[in-house]
Amino acid sequence: MKPRHISLHIDELVLHGVPSAHRDRVGAAVREELSRLLAEQGLPPGVDAAALAPRLDAGAINVSPGASPEAMGVSVARAVYSGLGGGGGQGR
Repeated sequence: MKPRHISLHIDELVLHGVPSAHRDRVGAAVREELSRLLAEQGLPPGVDAAALAPRLDAGAINVSPGASPEAMGVSVARAVYSGLGGGGGQGR
């Protein structure tokens, strides 16, 4: 059963190798994709929302050279979502 309300706060998003000119677009794409995933799927199976650590390492994320900031953001969001359930980052 999906919770009715999920509040997720990202205080800092560290993206090594991403040009600073793209940070706002990447961040917006992360927010949009995480919102979509949480709205459609709820929290990942097995996640204990009360026990989530204040810090989540989504792991290494591989993106294609020349990927758009939006595509980067989607990849980051999916890795974060996977990490919430203890699945680690995608693309490792």
